[in-house]
Amino acid sequence: MGNLTINSPSLAIRDDSDNCGSGGGADTFFGLRIASIFIILIGSMFGALFPVVSMRYSDYVKVPRGIFEFAKWFGSGVIIATAFIHLLSPAMDELGSPCLSEAWSEYPYALALCLLSIFSIFIVELVAFRWGTAKLASIGVAYDAHGHEAGAHAAHGPESSAQNIAESGKDAQDLTRIVEEARAVSHSFHSDNESEILKNTRGNVAVLDSPMTQILGVAILEFGVVLHSVLVGLTLAVDPDFKILFVVLVFHQTFEGLGVGSRLAYMQNDLPPAYRNVALYGALLYGITTPVGIAAGMGVRTTYNPDSTTASIVSGVMDSLSAGILIYTGMVELLAHEFLFSREMQTSSNARLARCVCTMLLGCGLMALLGKWA
Repeated sequence: MGNLTINSPSLAIRDDSDNCGSGGGADTFFGLRIASIFIILIGSMFGALFPVVSMRYSDYVKVPRGIFEFAKWFGSGVIIATAFIHLLSPAMDELGSPCLSEAWSEYPYALALCLLSIFSIFIVELVAFRWGTAKLASIGVAYDAHGHEAGAHAAHGPESSAQNIAESGKDAQDLTRIVEEARAVSHSFHSDNESEILKNTRGNVAVLDSPMTQILGVAILEFGVVLHSVLVGLTLAVDPDFKILFVVLVFHQTFEGLGVGSRLAYMQNDLPPAYRNVALYGALLYGITTPVGIAAGMGVRTTYNPDSTTASIVSGVMDSLSAGILIYTGMVELLAHEFLFSREMQTSSNARLARCVCTMLLGCGLMALLGKWA
């Protein structure tokens, strides 16, 4: 067996000269690997941009609302399956690779890193919510922890104290006065870029929601997906079982793009005009990540060894952290907020609720099935 680079029981790794999985990556199907950059680019872009563009230009592109809802719930299931089947499971395999030192097998590092990621995201959101609540309180707006509205992702739904007045049957003039006072204080603090007072069209309810809070929630989701997509691209560029992996990844990236794109599409409706392009940029970023990963992998295919100790550790750590991000997002933002705390779902018919759940399970099931091959 090869020498260890560190004479210590803690996470010593074997020297790469041992070449677990000798040489560089596979060099077969070179032309098809080049073509895969553009084919996956088209699939990823379509999946991510279709919901965003269709909803943004709904006056010109007539897409039934049911299609948007299908994409939203189907995408939610895809994201949850990706976290467990396509990230956490491979991470456990990579950090349990026989090419690594025995020290890596003495503790479930993949699960620990996933746990670390989950609590890190929780703490970031907790701090953001505390800060946001304080900002709302400073202009006299109460915060409702369970007021999650359709389309919001990071915020549970800050709601104006004006809602309490409306519900208690007081004069609508009081409601208008509170809204105008909140607006005046908001402008006096020059906080136009931090919060917007939106009118809730389902009633005379004033809702103050921070664009940065919503963007934060989707940014966390996209960060985890982008990390995963780059690593997937690197693997595809050098994997010897290219044909099977390529076909699976075309569907994988399109479905995943649909999940990210649907969240971005619903978010953009709640953002002020100055932030509307954030959703478009997010979709474009997702679309290019896997092709960039493939191109990078093609460039280093003679030296990059996906089974080497370094590659196994880097992939395992990144996959573990990404899994934690998507698990937190999937369980908290997509399941808890969109079903348990959503007023829209609480008042929906049983038939619609069952349809949404079944659509999400379909997305989860198909993405989990793809895990059999990739």
